[in-house]
Amino acid sequence: MFKRCLLILALAAAHVAVAAPLKAGPRAESDKYAAWCASTAQILVARADADSVATAAALLAGRPNLKAEPARPVQPALDLAARASELAPQNAPIGWLRLQLCAQAHSCDIKDIATVMRWVDPDNAAAWLPTLAAAQRDADTTEVDRVLADMARAGRFDLYPSRIVVLMFDALDAAGKQLPAGYAASDATRLSLLREVTGGEVIPPLTPLVDACRESAAFPGRRDLCMKLSKTMQRGDAVMAQLIGFGIEKHLLAADSKEARAIAERRHVLEWRVAAAAKFDAPLLPWTRNARARARLAQMRATPREEDVCIAILRKQRMALEPPEVRP
Repeated sequence: MFKRCLLILALAAAHVAVAAPLKAGPRAESDKYAAWCASTAQILVARADADSVATAAALLAGRPNLKAEPARPVQPALDLAARASELAPQNAPIGWLRLQLCAQAHSCDIKDIATVMRWVDPDNAAAWLPTLAAAQRDADTTEVDRVLADMARAGRFDLYPSRIVVLMFDALDAAGKQLPAGYAASDATRLSLLREVTGGEVIPPLTPLVDACRESAAFPGRRDLCMKLSKTMQRGDAVMAQLIGFGIEKHLLAADSKEARAIAERRHVLEWRVAAAAKFDAPLLPWTRNARARARLAQMRATPREEDVCIAILRKQRMALEPPEVRP
């Protein structure tokens, strides 16, 4: 298996060499990133631990916001994610990463992987998302209702963004001086890159869930299920899930109700906290950026919830946790 993983990475590197020749122009930054990813992935796979292999998979699949990005092979990332899951079968963040990479690949059979994810983290409502998406795609209303009922019984809605970022950062840190130079060399740039890659790869589309709950007028039995699920989402570990949870509940309430106004206020507070905490990621003094990045990482290790990380950062900076009142 180890030799097979190295072969996978060799093929991926060959693809990069063909797809991303070194040249000047708008693709230069994208080419640089692709070459760095291929080299870094080979080093990580050679380390052979689950976190390193999972990080290699995410980097090969990751699509940060770069212009003119060349296409990259899907299968190497899928194979590496499967290998990481074999090495750490009870690791929920790695299982989730594999599930999301599979969901994005047309050739990947997601059914068994989704079932395994539900065994690994049975109290996580988000583990049902691929099954719900398939039911919505097939217009199978009976299956949609069944899946929503299973999701509503779960106690959490976790997408693991902070845990996967920390996992990847630590895997790169452990590789140390073996990593290629010239890209994402500082703690600040590395954390920024990993947050972008993770945001693109582990946050699944929530449109099928939103659509299923918006259809509650036609299927009245869904309203209570969606209301309960929305409350769970609002406590989720990802800000995106919280925002969608607020949106689902607001849609199910009367527009001028006291409850709808409370939801709008809670969403405003969340968005303000995220924006206020983000200001400390790019300090005015450039030489403090790495220290700020390490401080955010420390908070991400301490709590898996993105909102709690923002709250901790604001408290450390002695900032208010709620926005100032808007006065006329």
